[in-house]
Amino acid sequence: MSEELNMSMRKFLKQVGVTSQQAIEDALRAVPNTAGKSYSAKMVLTLEGLDFEHVVTGKIESN
Repeated sequence: MSEELNMSMRKFLKQVGVTSQQAIEDALRAVPNTAGKSYSAKMVLTLEGLDFEHVVTGKIESN
């Protein structure tokens, strides 16, 4: 794998991480009384032009 491709992927994943965290925080702020609740989360990554789909599931807990 080329260094350029590796850097491009890292840049994309950093953008995904930062913007996803901001979006989740905004969603939680928009709902009153989220303390102590748990939310199921799912992230789906696809690559156009490739038969590729990667799904990550997890839980987000609000203290």
